[in-house]
Amino acid sequence: MISPHSERKATRVQETPPPPAGPPVWDGPPPPARQLTQRSTMERVKELPGKVSIRWRLTLTYGALVFGAAVALLLSMYAIVGASIGNEWPTLDTRGINPIDAAIAQNQWLQAKEATVHNARGELLQSAVMALFGVGILALIIGYFVADRAMRPVARMTATARKLSESTLAHQRIALEGPNDELKELADTFDAMLTRLNVAFDTQRRFVANASHELRTPLTINRTVLEIALSDPAASEDLKALGRTLLEVNARNEKLIEGLLLLARSERELAVRKPLDVKEVAQTAVEQVAPFAAEHGVTVTTELVSAPTVGDPVLLERSVSNLLENAVKYNIPESGKVWIRTGMADGALVVQVANTGQHVPAYEVNSLFEPFRRLHADRVDSAKGAGLGLSIVRAVVQAHGGNVAAVPRDGGGLVVTIRLPPR
Repeated sequence: MISPHSERKATRVQETPPPPAGPPVWDGPPPPARQLTQRSTMERVKELPGKVSIRWRLTLTYGALVFGAAVALLLSMYAIVGASIGNEWPTLDTRGINPIDAAIAQNQWLQAKEATVHNARGELLQSAVMALFGVGILALIIGYFVADRAMRPVARMTATARKLSESTLAHQRIALEGPNDELKELADTFDAMLTRLNVAFDTQRRFVANASHELRTPLTINRTVLEIALSDPAASEDLKALGRTLLEVNARNEKLIEGLLLLARSERELAVRKPLDVKEVAQTAVEQVAPFAAEHGVTVTTELVSAPTVGDPVLLERSVSNLLENAVKYNIPESGKVWIRTGMADGALVVQVANTGQHVPAYEVNSLFEPFRRLHADRVDSAKGAGLGLSIVRAVVQAHGGNVAAVPRDGGGLVVTIRLPPR
């Protein structure tokens, strides 16, 4: 919840508005309901391989193979011991003995032979079980070290991938050394992919830089020519009306280009990372949007609590401004209310913007973050936008390692919640 020491500001505040209806403060979309289903023992067993790491799967596989080989060896020794005793057992000579005594002697001979074989095998099994137990433990230990050695190249690739960023992509490579086996082939393929990604990023950076200049220049020239034409006292009213219309179209194109360039910049890695307080960022955004809100009779209420983080203050300010502008816009033509809150919740930095307005169907909420997607696009005021505001918000938040979600507000409007990692 918000701290009682929070600051409250309002544009045209006539009364303290109630908090947004709908989800409680800081709540984003409700988590999906967990489906409690009865699973059989066999199904649980089938799920185990997916929950065990490959290192332990290799360890168990090596251990099982060694243990199986030891069991096979024991069974072979069991059979060999019996056959060897039988072959080496002295033969019984019954010549010159009456048949009854011969039969008795033969029976005693067989019993002695079987007892000797049985005792020898029993001693073998008793000793072998203890040996098998030790072999099993030794097999698991050896299997773990063998698996660890086999997984070292994979761990190196993982470490390299984690350290990669747009700034290190040009020179960071795995460069795995060793025999030309499957793992080296995988590492070389990964290095080749990194090279292609580096070329793609360089191309994108050059395109954005060139587009920023080539697209803005003609629009700036058009605006200057139109403003000069409108300032001419000899211009007719029809010409001035046409000039004002063209200026509006030119301004919308400039806004569209600025949005596209900002979206392209936001989807790349952050070039600026500095300590900042989202409370100050939100205050600046509110001051920028306040004239627009006052012009349309929309009340903006702030409840801002300090929330430090690290990031690009310009991009974060733009994302908060976009949320506020959208919130004000979708209250037009009727006067409405907008709330903005900042603070910490559950260990995360949170910015929440809520607004009154038309009812937003739940099935349309997620699509609002897609580029060029506008709600109620048939409305004149909505059509003035380019549909990039929430797309830029999502790109900026994701570049800062956070997430943004929206839910319909009871009574109309939206509740948009941004969560960012703390400093």
